[in-house]
Amino acid sequence: MTRRVTGYAAEVTVSDGQRFASLGGVAVRNRRLVLLWLRRQALRLANGHGLPLASEPVRLSTGDDVQPVRFHGSDAPEELRRWATHSVHQDHAIQALEAGFPALFTVSDPAVGLSLTLAGWRGRPADR
Repeated sequence: MTRRVTGYAAEVTVSDGQRFASLGGVAVRNRRLVLLWLRRQALRLANGHGLPLASEPVRLSTGDDVQPVRFHGSDAPEELRRWATHSVHQDHAIQALEAGFPALFTVSDPAVGLSLTLAGWRGRPADR
């Protein structure tokens, strides 16, 4: 049996600089689905902060959604919303995935010393 890498994965993590925790992740079949999932999570996290709701055109199963995060006195929700809704950011992310690099986006909440990272990458082992 030969093992090869197929598909893509994505995860949202939070860190205090010393410890990391996963808020959730997903394995999908292509890079576009990785980007759709990351966009959905960015909007959910931003909208969950209580700021005005942006439309959520990205729809995937709600069972794959990440745990909510409470931001304290930062621009993190607006940065997440900007990343998810501006095409230039999405273009950079999809180009990174197409080139075989991870797509990464991190926002910080200096009031409590946390950073939140959205990450997508190629590489889910599959049996051949």
